[in-house]
Amino acid sequence: MKDVQGEKDLRCVPLKHVGIKDLRWPIELRDKTKGTQHTVAKVTLAVDLPHDMRGTHMSRFVECLQTLGPVGLHEVEGILDTLKERLQAEKAFLQLEFPYFITKAAPVSGQTAPMDIDCIYKAEKGAEKGCIIARSVSMAKDLINDSSQYIYPETLANFAVENSGVKTTVYNKEQIKEMGMTAFLAVGQGSAHEPKFIHMEYKPENPKRKIALVGKGITFDAGGLDLKPPASMLTMRDDMSGAAAVIATMRAISELKPDVEVH
Repeated sequence: MKDVQGEKDLRCVPLKHVGIKDLRWPIELRDKTKGTQHTVAKVTLAVDLPHDMRGTHMSRFVECLQTLGPVGLHEVEGILDTLKERLQAEKAFLQLEFPYFITKAAPVSGQTAPMDIDCIYKAEKGAEKGCIIARSVSMAKDLINDSSQYIYPETLANFAVENSGVKTTVYNKEQIKEMGMTAFLAVGQGSAHEPKFIHMEYKPENPKRKIALVGKGITFDAGGLDLKPPASMLTMRDDMSGAAAVIATMRAISELKPDVEVH
């Protein structure tokens, strides 16, 4: 059978919850009276695959279990990590359905006997990446939607320093002049606020490559706003949305820690 995992999918459709269901597998559980208890579980394993992957063979899920033998609940996180790594998945899911036996005594005779309890254990890993991205998206939206009386060069620069999560350098008017950024200075001449130039950098060890992100950060106080007709001024506060997107992206990068240098 052809292995399709390594093939690229040009349809760009992410695959959700691809996996196997109701695979019977021995598991090992803690027992407060006997120390350990062995039982059999119905195992469901699934992953979310990114949009550029065509799929995967179901046998790969079994391979992840076979390396461990009888599975214990303390090994669940390791199983999820293995699934994510081997299948290049964004998220991994596991569900165990199993009987757990406890010893109960009869109320009258006192005779003890095992009684089974149906249990379901669920776990997933990988949602943290989505949470990081979602928080960054919300950060950008909040910046863009904030009132123009609060967002001007100094406050936007301070926000980047405090929230980007990476090394951030803010250049003042004199430093901008020294760099010869005359067009940049011209835009801000009509404002009561001094312009600021923000440089953020993320540098991991041994980066595979280097990329640059540029975001337009013209805030509503800029002198050019009086040249626009009234209807066009309604959305002028969005003119700094590019900078908001880059600040939020750098925040996500600081938490995701890719092996790429970003400026």
